[in-house]
Amino acid sequence: MSILVTFGSKRGGTEGLAQMMAEGLREEGFTVGFGAARLVTRVDDYEAVIVGGALYAFRWNRDAKRFVKRHASQLRQRPTYFFSSGPLDDSATKKDIPPVKGVQALMERVGARGHVTFGGRLSPDAKGFPASAMAKKNAGDWRDEEQVRAWVRQIASELRAGVAQDA
Repeated sequence: MSILVTFGSKRGGTEGLAQMMAEGLREEGFTVGFGAARLVTRVDDYEAVIVGGALYAFRWNRDAKRFVKRHASQLRQRPTYFFSSGPLDDSATKKDIPPVKGVQALMERVGARGHVTFGGRLSPDAKGFPASAMAKKNAGDWRDEEQVRAWVRQIASELRAGVAQDA
């Protein structure tokens, strides 16, 4: 089974989460395509899609939103999962953080099967406002690789069960 992992990210933290997912899915035996949402032009070569977006002021990254809107009809035809990254603390590892309103609407639009919010990352030397101001107090990396791997295993199990049902 082939899976596309795509993401919208300004500062690379969400891309790093997507890379962890792609590696985990490959270890699970899947063929994985990987790329930034703004660059992916086709999804019809994939049997499932994972879309991630960084959260900025409770809004999903613009590239991720545009990707979902651009490919909505195709995403409705295959298993699709969403993830968000953003909290600059360990809250995402302590409790389930539901999708923000805009992401929930996109999930409903394409019939996404699931969503998870992961901790974010902000480097101390972040450029631009408000990132540089936030970095003075909130710089750090709250991405939890084991949390990512657990979610990947869950998706892999669901996809395998779906393939078995289709056979």
